[in-house]
This record gives sequence, C-alpha cells and structure tokens, in this order.
Amino acid sequence: MKEITVQDLKEKKEAGDDFVLIDVREDHEYLVSNLDGKHIPLGDLPSRTDEIEKHKDEEVVIMCRSGGRSGKAVEYLESQGFSNIHNLKGGITAWSKEIDPSMPVA
Repeated sequence: MKEITVQDLKEKKEAGDDFVLIDVREDHEYLVSNLDGKHIPLGDLPSRTDEIEKHKDEEVVIMCRSGGRSGKAVEYLESQGFSNIHNLKGGITAWSKEIDPSMPVA
C-alpha cells in the first residue's frame, strides 16, 4: 500500500497539485474537522465508488482519523481497479499534531 505523509499532503495542497482527497470518517468526525476532502464514510464506499470512478486515473489520497479506515478504503479501491491510491499516514491526527495544532480531532 502506498502512503503519503501529512507534510507531503500539505505541499501538494499549497502547490495546487491535481489530486483528489477523500475523507472516509463518519459524519460527526468530518463536521468537527476536515481538510476539504470529498466525504464518503468507509461504510458507504462500496455503494458510492461511482462518485470517484471518474478519478480512476488520477492521484487519490484517502484519509481518516489515524490511517486504519483509510487503509481499508485503499485496499478496497485497489481491488476495484484504482492504481494511484495513497493512504494518508496518521490521518487527521497526524495533521493536527504536525501541521495545524489548532485543528480538533474527534
């Protein structure tokens, strides 16, 4: 599984790189804090894969709270033919710790 660090993600965001960020946390977590990614809770992913199908050939970064759920999402999407998928190592917890300490984590 390919991973990306929060530092790498920050650089991509600041540079305006072309990628898709998908947040697989639950609704209540996303409402507390998010990085403006597309919100598709992990449990909904199988029924909503079509929403990201158009990004199949683009870089896709999957995030959650700490990296576990996003890892499962990466594995699922790879099984569906996605190849340029990255797990955000440490998730929003790492982002809060290393990039933006003012960001709350639910």
